[in-house]
Amino acid sequence: MEVKKDKIAAAIKAAKATEKKRKFNQTIDLIINLKEIDVAKDEAKIEEYIKLPHGRGKPARVCAFVGAELKDQADKICDVVVLSDDFSKWTSPRNCKKLARQCNYFIAQANIMNDVAKTFGRFLGPVGKMPNPKAGQIVPPKINLTPLVEGLKKTIKVAIKKSPVILCAIGSENMEDAALTENALAVLERIKAVLPKGIHNINAVLIKTTMGAPVKVSEDETKK
Repeated sequence: MEVKKDKIAAAIKAAKATEKKRKFNQTIDLIINLKEIDVAKDEAKIEEYIKLPHGRGKPARVCAFVGAELKDQADKICDVVVLSDDFSKWTSPRNCKKLARQCNYFIAQANIMNDVAKTFGRFLGPVGKMPNPKAGQIVPPKINLTPLVEGLKKTIKVAIKKSPVILCAIGSENMEDAALTENALAVLERIKAVLPKGIHNINAVLIKTTMGAPVKVSEDETKK
């Protein structure tokens, strides 16, 4: 199916309109139902980091595992900083799990990555938050962290797991519909590029708010 911009915009508007106002700023989710995909095969194991053109609405929280070399930078731009000299203090599983929940992305200084894995790996690994070189999250001791951290704050992780469905946030309901539409298109373009059969692997596209029912992007004018 070919997904047109105006149809996505209409679905976003409908999803917002059909959901009653809540006491919190709801997330706007994009759902992509796939077809002719065997999730057991390697070709279907998609994991992509996508920087949204208009950000996530609520920026991602970034934690930095660093040594003295990057401490001053990290203190200024990251939400949480854990120094390598303090790793020995992280002995409480409860505190480590709390850290894993609180932050969306973790960056690590390359020369302490082994210590990061030993101390935090069993808590970050199962929830898919270990620093990933694919997203530039493992860094040398001398680097300007600002572009990386600012980019991660606007980035979402998209993956196919146990079923042929992709679900990801494209922003929040207080964002303009036009911005949400462009974010959705950015995700769709990236996913089309990495699917084995491209657009022909996409069965349906839906939009929903956190608490609302999914609204299907109209198919009348989305088919090739």
